[in-house]
Amino acid sequence: MSDKYIAKGSLSVSIKLDEFLTSEVLPDLNITSDHFWQSLEAIVQEFGPRNRELLGLRETIQQKIDDWHLSNKGQTHDFESYKSFLKEIGYLTEDKGEFTIETQNVDPEIATIAGPQLVVPVMNARFALNAANARWGSLYDALYGTDMISEDDGATRAGAYNPVRGDKVIAFAKNFLDEHFPLSHGSYNDVSSFSLVDNSLSMGTVSGELTSLKDAAQFQGFQGSTENPSGILLKNNNLHAEIQIDPSHSVGATDKAGIKDVLLESAVTTIQDCEDSVAAVDGEDKVEVYRNWLGLMRGDLKETFIKGGSEMTRSLNLDREYLSPNGSQFSVPGRSLMLVRNVGHLMTNPAILDQDGLEIPEGILDAMFTICIAMHDLNGTGPIKNSRAGSIYIVKPKMHGPDEVQFTCDLFSAVEKALGMKHLTAKVGIMDEERRTTVNLKECIRVAKDRVIFINTGFLDRTGDEIHTSMEAGPMIPKAEMKQQPWITAYEDWNVDSGLETGFMGKAQIGKGMWPMPDEMLNMYKIKTMHPESGANCAWVPSPTGATLHAMHYHQILVSDQQEKHINRPKASLDDILTIPLMTDPSSLSSEAIQNELDNNAQGILGYVVRWIDQGVGCSKVPDINNVGLMEDRATCRISSQHITNWLHHGICSQEQVIETMKRMAVIVDQQNSGDPQYQSMSPSYDGIAFEAACNLAIEGRTQPSGYTEPILHEMRLRFKAQ
Repeated sequence: MSDKYIAKGSLSVSIKLDEFLTSEVLPDLNITSDHFWQSLEAIVQEFGPRNRELLGLRETIQQKIDDWHLSNKGQTHDFESYKSFLKEIGYLTEDKGEFTIETQNVDPEIATIAGPQLVVPVMNARFALNAANARWGSLYDALYGTDMISEDDGATRAGAYNPVRGDKVIAFAKNFLDEHFPLSHGSYNDVSSFSLVDNSLSMGTVSGELTSLKDAAQFQGFQGSTENPSGILLKNNNLHAEIQIDPSHSVGATDKAGIKDVLLESAVTTIQDCEDSVAAVDGEDKVEVYRNWLGLMRGDLKETFIKGGSEMTRSLNLDREYLSPNGSQFSVPGRSLMLVRNVGHLMTNPAILDQDGLEIPEGILDAMFTICIAMHDLNGTGPIKNSRAGSIYIVKPKMHGPDEVQFTCDLFSAVEKALGMKHLTAKVGIMDEERRTTVNLKECIRVAKDRVIFINTGFLDRTGDEIHTSMEAGPMIPKAEMKQQPWITAYEDWNVDSGLETGFMGKAQIGKGMWPMPDEMLNMYKIKTMHPESGANCAWVPSPTGATLHAMHYHQILVSDQQEKHINRPKASLDDILTIPLMTDPSSLSSEAIQNELDNNAQGILGYVVRWIDQGVGCSKVPDINNVGLMEDRATCRISSQHITNWLHHGICSQEQVIETMKRMAVIVDQQNSGDPQYQSMSPSYDGIAFEAACNLAIEGRTQPSGYTEPILHEMRLRFKAQ
């Protein structure tokens, strides 16, 4: 074990973690090291046993569900008796009636502004800074550098600046402005100058006429002088856009009006992630995670790196300064509002051991550290602010039902009290990604009604839990068919319905999941309108560029209008949600179809796991079996491993076939990583820890708690680090 310990009361604390707390976190906070550790000790003693009880209840319920399916095997599925059984065992809780959430002091980025959301591993400082700074993005760059603009007619992306492609980009951007910031007459293509006349925006055209905005209220402010502004700030559907003017710029010089770029307000919020996208298995790793969160909360995080042969240093953007139409100064936020995702209730971490020498629950550790660190932002010890409303936003994943949400709320109360903070400062985002939370979502929201700021759906984890919960019911349909199942549509709608029913509109976020293909931005642009149309006021994107492109959807669609439309519709069907995605006739699967499914799942698991174990990379773009780059994290790994496990358990494939498939796919993954000098090949020996971990995830998936991948990944990563 890599951690060396120091005694703090009955706790044994990683020396590195204690040094970090004392020398970096606590100065400026008026909290002593002794008080911090005594408080955590008391919290561990109170909440540790409760945590274990809740995990025990998960196992008990799962065992009862397994037994029910086994005792009804071979019979026609009796839906009503299944539902009655779920109520009887406490899996389905009763609806306790109407209520409205009461959360106070919520920043507008969460309450009223709809827009893209980034999720980023906080363990990687460069990525964390890029995401925080993705509040504003260049539309020209996002269009030029992606497949949004076709490469036909000589508009190739390769090489230096291509003016043919540039012209297509500018035409697209001006069309966007015409659509969402229309002029009283004419088009932005005709504009030759901008100026302020009588506190209003005036535009000269090539024909010598003047034009203005059709809706004058969209003009918010400017930079530069009234005669020759360098920036024009506009607003539509609560989102800003800035027209940047510089006739001396290489692009501006080619434009009639000197426009060099259009900046879009893009990633309105960012989840700085301590969970699914990081590989933090001990005290040393947790220090790295917390140190970056501290830098973000103090506003002084910096990262120096080499890009294109030059050294660059990245830091947090300052707010953007403008003059209002009447000439008074104001600023708009220059960074995403940052939330932090803690780990769930399952995992423990050797960073701290309790009085019995057992690892403490990592969720308790995260709550104490991330909330304490965020006090730097609340106290204003740094040069910039995150929450202007004085709140700390914690996204809590992988909770199963209302009791576990109650545990989180009680834990946050205890931490607030210990740190001398105002009650209800720490807000909670509920990840709706486990089946028992979905079916009881309204009651989960009820227990957090004075803290909740967020609910969202996550197809991948949710499908992993769907498979694991009903493992004994029978073999599941192929993975690609999952999205066409009745349960998934009902789940997505039910989440929105539950949020609207409990008063989220204008108060909290309803979120939707990730677009997983960072190189396929045109497809994202065509498809992802479905998220704002669904009534969700944020949705996940895989990159800052993706955020800028997805931001256009929120100009096209006013989410509050969609919510008004959906608020009185009949609620999605619980019966549909509880419909298990079973294969009707497993014998109709050809051996080729079975092998293709195994190949696809095994390759995805290996591509992800080998980087997790050998390099400590918790989230990355991993080429799939067809060499399409997909964003992979533990959720994608969970669905793939549970799917193999299910087919293995029901005899659709054999263990020998799974291992043979893993070996074949390891060769492909080795080839796909051949350009990485740090990469260690799995073939031809197949005796490395990463290969063993991937096999274990597939073969032992049935006995893993809720089908989670963390226990095996953590154990194997610790083994790798100990070598």
